[in-house]
Amino acid sequence: MHLDGGKRRGFFLTLEGPEGSGKSTQAQRLAARLVAAGYPCAVTREPGGTRLGEEIRQILLHGTSPIPAADALLFNAARAQLAAEVIEPALDRGEIVICDRFTDSTLAYQGYGAGQALDSLRELARFAAGGLTPDMTVLIDLPVEEGLSRKFGGPDITRFESHEDVAFHRRVRAGFLALAAAEPDRFLVVDGRQPPDSVEAEIAEALLSRIAQRDKVPRDNAGRSVHESGTASSEPERAPLRMNK
Repeated sequence: MHLDGGKRRGFFLTLEGPEGSGKSTQAQRLAARLVAAGYPCAVTREPGGTRLGEEIRQILLHGTSPIPAADALLFNAARAQLAAEVIEPALDRGEIVICDRFTDSTLAYQGYGAGQALDSLRELARFAAGGLTPDMTVLIDLPVEEGLSRKFGGPDITRFESHEDVAFHRRVRAGFLALAAAEPDRFLVVDGRQPPDSVEAEIAEALLSRIAQRDKVPRDNAGRSVHESGTASSEPERAPLRMNK
């Protein structure tokens, strides 16, 4: 739903998962595939995606560790700016918005991981996002140890890898799985141990199917509209890929 309660024309996809699950890589891969198929697409991330959000991101991921309550408030401050400045306008334009993390990460990290009350976090996230909820959420799941091993030694180490123990990350993963089990119609759980090409194909197939079902427009395997004659358009409409980082 829009901030004003109206219906939106775009499609909102979020990617979630524990550390090292490959969300950022899949966001870029999926966007490229969608644009090639003729869909207008925007890619963004949490925390970040706006000037204010990127400033908050530096504090959250690379600064002094806040207490869990301050953590949740800062994440949601960045989220409020992102929803109003980037996500809602893109949905108004009819774009597919791919967001690397959203409200489920708050529940998994600050809730299941850090022990903050889930009901309070849900209300805070609902307020920050203006009631905006994803049309579809992909949880890229993999064992904690494998995910952390992918991150260590790389350029993207954050305080969540350097300061939190394995038990914390196991609670986060369990939280994500609990959230997915509670909303099976919204979530798609993908095995992140698969090769990246396989993960990409599984997500793309499920996403295009959901969009087609929602819009009731037949599409071919590439995601292009199929005319009544049964042939697909060979020249999909121009669909810019916008990056908000």
